[in-house]
Amino acid sequence: MLAALATALTVSGILSWLLANARGHWQVSDMPNERSLHTRPTPRTGGIAMLFGSGAGLYAAWLWQGIVIIGLPLTVSILVLAIVALVDDRHNLSVGLRLLVQTGLVAWLLNSYQIPDPGVLLPIALLLFLVWMINLYNFMDGMDGFAAGMAMFGFGTFAALAWQAGHVELALGCAVTVAACAGFLMLNFPPAKLFMGDAGSTVLGLLAGSVILLSHVENILPLWLGILIFSPFVVDASITLTTRMWHGERFWLPHRTHYYQRLVRIGWGHRQTLLAEYTLMTACCGSAIIASNLPLAGQWAIMALWGLIYIVLIRAVSMAERHLSK
Repeated sequence: MLAALATALTVSGILSWLLANARGHWQVSDMPNERSLHTRPTPRTGGIAMLFGSGAGLYAAWLWQGIVIIGLPLTVSILVLAIVALVDDRHNLSVGLRLLVQTGLVAWLLNSYQIPDPGVLLPIALLLFLVWMINLYNFMDGMDGFAAGMAMFGFGTFAALAWQAGHVELALGCAVTVAACAGFLMLNFPPAKLFMGDAGSTVLGLLAGSVILLSHVENILPLWLGILIFSPFVVDASITLTTRMWHGERFWLPHRTHYYQRLVRIGWGHRQTLLAEYTLMTACCGSAIIASNLPLAGQWAIMALWGLIYIVLIRAVSMAERHLSK
């Protein structure tokens, strides 16, 4: 297990350094604009390093221990999603085409999962959930160290819970993802020298949704507590999208109205905002671990408490903006 983690970390770290310093016509850079939080062109091919790092770690686990972490459907889905994202980074594919590919992949992936008594509405709800996880993770990848940090906290928590429950394959898969993200984060921590791009964020979103679902099916962690772990992303993206739709805005276009972006814009800066978000992630992950040992009533009590906490945090950001504008 340590060899697999070391391999993922090393490969991801080396490739991230090479990609951050590489030049060539194939290199894609994120150019700053009025919606960006960064101020200089930055390569956004870090997702490649994370994918190769994870792949190397999984290969090491199979080579030395014969452990197969992920099956063919998830592997193919990850590769296709990453390829489409890389093409989109260069040629700006339409939103409709990307959603069509994502929906097809998720439908195929869900068909491979052994979900007891799915009924009629459950597959539709799960399909919408996974497609939303793919896109919300992409939406939230707008600040140095943010998306990789969420992955490390989230998948790290699932790795610990899966290991405790005796699900070695899932635990190792999550741990390898954490190691690959750590290698990338060394170049992505503010001030970032490399972004993960859509090839990294969409794949992490798919993996996050899949791990939440699989953990529920395998009785490792209930679905709602899995969502709590990733709630710093889920809540921000969902409320922001709903608000933009309510105001009739073109919600599919880039913008700077996520709560983490608003904190940066009112003067917190990247590092202070990132550390605050890391604190929030730690609290969410810790709460999910505590709740996993409670009866159902206790779990929903914690979920209700977090609902109140998020209401207070959202109000606090709005009040800070109004105070600054006076």
